[in-house]
Amino acid sequence: MIVRIMGEGQVSLGDEHLAELNKLDDELLAEMESGDEEGFRRTLGALLDAVRRLGEPLPDEALEPSELILPEPGATLDEVKGMLNDDGLIPG
Repeated sequence: MIVRIMGEGQVSLGDEHLAELNKLDDELLAEMESGDEEGFRRTLGALLDAVRRLGEPLPDEALEPSELILPEPGATLDEVKGMLNDDGLIPG
């Protein structure tokens, strides 16, 4: 799966990592629903760090279609709410 972190670039990420990312996504969704700004910041950072750690960066000149687009690290709670689907940021 190709994942884009807005403002950073793309990484290739194996499907075997989706369970770990979905756990963080569920936490992020709960924090957003409760308006927990501090928890939201912490969990968004952890989610993006996990994608960076588990994924393999693609070269800057690579323009692969992204299957998943994640917000930039400084995104606001409202900006991220606008990116959500029924499953959160990560499908599944």
